[in-house]
Amino acid sequence: MTTKQIDYCIELAHTLNFSRAADNMFVSQPTFSYQIRLLEDEVGFAIFERSGKGASLTPAGTQFVSFLTGMRQDLKRAVEQGQNFSAKYRDSISICMMVRQALYFLPEAMRMFAESEPNVQITPLFQYENSMESFLQNEADIVFALKEQTKQTGMTRLPVKTSSAKRICMDGR
Repeated sequence: MTTKQIDYCIELAHTLNFSRAADNMFVSQPTFSYQIRLLEDEVGFAIFERSGKGASLTPAGTQFVSFLTGMRQDLKRAVEQGQNFSAKYRDSISICMMVRQALYFLPEAMRMFAESEPNVQITPLFQYENSMESFLQNEADIVFALKEQTKQTGMTRLPVKTSSAKRICMDGR
């Protein structure tokens, strides 16, 4: 199933006329009809009943087009968000941290990182335990952990200062 076939199916469901739907999609009527037939063959049921006056949706077709319409809207939103993301961010990183740390330290850590790297999106990965293991298994780019947990070699510590006397480390490779 192609996005073109999805668009054709949705358009035909709106117009209920093959010629008008083909015109609206800027293709010939035979090409349009062929794509609808391929779609119906692929899904294994008739989406439309054809008659001399045009087309009508089958009961299965009505449900199918409803789902296709929602799916097409979701796809459009995904493309728009991707375009917005690519216009603003050049890269994306994930920060792994314990849930209890996140509430207190995450806002400040994200603010500090955004100041130094404004074109990088930050995706928090919240965990209840074993955030260091996730980091070491390359499931996250940065681990947000207590200094004592980051004694391993090969890690760069970046201290995060807070308004209290506590200090923690964001460790990255």
